Amino acid sequence: MRKIIVSSVITLDGVMQAGEDTSGGFKYGNWIAPYVTEEGKKKVQEQLSKPADYLLGRKTFKSWEPYWPQHADYWPGINNGTKYVLSKTLRKSDWKNSVFIKSLADIKKLKKSKGPDLQVHGSSQLVQLLLKNDLVDELWLRICPLTLGKGKKLFDGGSVPAAFTLTESMVTPTGVIFANYQRAGKVKTGAMGG
Repeated sequence: MRKIIVSSVITLDGVMQAGEDTSGGFKYGNWIAPYVTEEGKKKVQEQLSKPADYLLGRKTFKSWEPYWPQHADYWPGINNGTKYVLSKTLRKSDWKNSVFIKSLADIKKLKKSKGPDLQVHGSSQLVQLLLKNDLVDELWLRICPLTLGKGKKLFDGGSVPAAFTLTESMVTPTGVIFANYQRAGKVKTGAMGG
């Protein structure tokens, strides 16, 4: 069985919207840029170099499709790995190794198949669908020290109660926390103070 790994850059208040995504009147664009450091770049490169296939939403796929085939030197895996795209409207692409799926059932079938882990980048609606259906095995978060108040959020649509264990962490000089979490069963409760 493959793991589904959500990799996301977020603010302290959980906003994951960034870059050229101006939907909903979002005006903060590249809020990530002031927090990028050499240590952070190395850590991201390490994560991107792991063998993987990719599970993407339609909007993320459409923004990446013209860009990544021209920039293979930075992230060769995105071109070589299979891109599974959840879409009810897209059926084909010239971007090699692109496969279109239509439903949650297709995602569950894909998760049970053999192959490398499935990384999810961007794709806020897809991430929320995965969280609601307890399909996220790991979260690779890069938490930046700012709040934006508005924008697409990682946990905007809710999620099932779930426990996670911190498996790896790092803090950059600009205060970005790299935190990798692995699914760890059900939420445990107990009494305070012993």
